Amino acid sequence: MPDPADPRDRLIVALDLGDVAAAEALVERIGDAATFYKIGYRLAYAGGLGLVPKLAARGLKVFLDLKLHDIGNTVEEGVRSIAGLGATFLTVHAYPQTMRAAVRGRGADGLKILAVTVLTSYDEADAREAGYALGVRDLVASRSAQAREAGIDGIVCSAEEAEAVRGIVGPDRLIVTPGIRPAGSDLGDQKRVMTPGQARAAGIDHIVVGRPITGAADPAEVARRIVAEMA
Repeated sequence: MPDPADPRDRLIVALDLGDVAAAEALVERIGDAATFYKIGYRLAYAGGLGLVPKLAARGLKVFLDLKLHDIGNTVEEGVRSIAGLGATFLTVHAYPQTMRAAVRGRGADGLKILAVTVLTSYDEADAREAGYALGVRDLVASRSAQAREAGIDGIVCSAEEAEAVRGIVGPDRLIVTPGIRPAGSDLGDQKRVMTPGQARAAGIDHIVVGRPITGAADPAEVARRIVAEMA
């Protein structure tokens, strides 16, 4: 993908908070250090969907990380409802029927659909425990190929798999990577991680960073350092 006009667009700050007012306050604290924010389950279910048009009206980008997965008609209609909110990205789980339904639901809206291959909190043991016959890398590869065929706009995967995924989906689809931790940060529940600089070198288009920024004494400064490291 071509480089974004604003290098700050490469960083997506995860607003993993349980209160809309706290999320809005954090966005204010970060100020112009970031331009792209993720709203996941926790905030969305606490009223965060209403924050999407507010942020979009300010010229900020929003990644709705809802990981939709249901019968095709339900996914299609759900995406159709979400498409009018003003979000830039929306995630669905990388199951063929789900992905095809999401593309239909998106229609002509500019919303980009991203397919989540394997969660970055999973390692080989977790995949086996979940009943998958394939290992993590093979599962990511298989789902990436299916996403390409379904017309998905991008892939969410670990930075460790980014090079292989790029070879599968080609240069024109996005690769978005959670589980990014600046050097010296606590890994939390992530198991397959890289630093921002390593992620950029691996050809990642956008990285998602949460706790290292949101839990910092000066979140704006941490965001600026991450953007500089990726540059």
